[in-house]
Amino acid sequence: MSMKLGERLRVTLFGESHGRCVGALLEGLPAGTPIDNEALLDFINRRKPGRKGLSSRAEIDECEIMSGVNEGVATGWPILLITHNSDVRSKDYSFLPDHPRPGHADMVEHIRTDGVSDLRGGGSQSARLTFGLVAAGSQTRALLDSVGWSCSAHLASVGDIVSEPLFELDRVTPLEEGTDMARLNCRDSVAVVKMSKLLENIRKELDSIGSSVELLIEGLPIGVGEPWFDGIEPALARGLMAIPGARAVEFSHGFKTSKMRGSENNDAWTLEGKNPVLEGSESGDADGSLGGRSTSASIRVVVHFKPPSSLAREQSTLHLPSGEQRPLKVHGRHDPVLGPRAVPVVESVAILVIADLGLIGGYIE
Repeated sequence: MSMKLGERLRVTLFGESHGRCVGALLEGLPAGTPIDNEALLDFINRRKPGRKGLSSRAEIDECEIMSGVNEGVATGWPILLITHNSDVRSKDYSFLPDHPRPGHADMVEHIRTDGVSDLRGGGSQSARLTFGLVAAGSQTRALLDSVGWSCSAHLASVGDIVSEPLFELDRVTPLEEGTDMARLNCRDSVAVVKMSKLLENIRKELDSIGSSVELLIEGLPIGVGEPWFDGIEPALARGLMAIPGARAVEFSHGFKTSKMRGSENNDAWTLEGKNPVLEGSESGDADGSLGGRSTSASIRVVVHFKPPSSLAREQSTLHLPSGEQRPLKVHGRHDPVLGPRAVPVVESVAILVIADLGLIGGYIE
């Protein structure tokens, strides 16, 4: 069983949603890389529960760096990042394993392990484990900063409400605390008002809704990436699709590409000074990767998330001891939408994958 991501820069996740702790082991961060406590706090705060209209689970999420750091820099040895679970309510899952939730992996995991898995809150398959990803990503960002590369993400859609393309929005200025933009991690000030109203209605209806997160990777020179299965798109897709609830990943024009003609989809090469660039790069429309390697244009990715499966609304599903379909109401503290808290996770996965490819290709030392 593998819970690892990366080759030169490796992240291993561990823990359970209702266990003692969750975290990550980060290996391969070059010696001398500065440890950024502000970035760590920023990434964790953008992911953590407890914000209005989202999960009310009140985790402190204080990250302890247990090894691999001395006097503010990485030593080159494995870095253990850990946080203790401080606000679990296991009684909310007393119906398990007898009454597996629809839309969750309860049934699959229960049968796979002959009933010995910890299913509370999703166990080791819970989005709680994304804490380790954001902690590791926050400390890896320094590698991208050192070569002028960046990964930025925001909430792109909730249901049918879609924001403006991230390429056309401010991707640098920190979102103001206390605003809906900060609460939902969305950089479109107009769309976020509509998203907020929709989510309020969804919660009142005891339901949930799907969403998407847009990611923009910028600054890469031509050639970053490896052949075939370690190309930019395959490597990113593997990491992004592992995020709990992810159901599809689009690159560049994405799903629209299957309906386009080649004459529409192709980006012609041109010269900018002495450097070859793709037409459309300035507008964000050019393809950022060809043959699995970067073209120097921005790489646009959209990750689509399903509606959260845990609903306070009554659902009918199999009750194992009786063999009957019985009603189930899932109590507890659950998000009505995944996208807002998935934003820093998407960003972190991208940072980890791109940094790994940069190390493999010799672009980052």
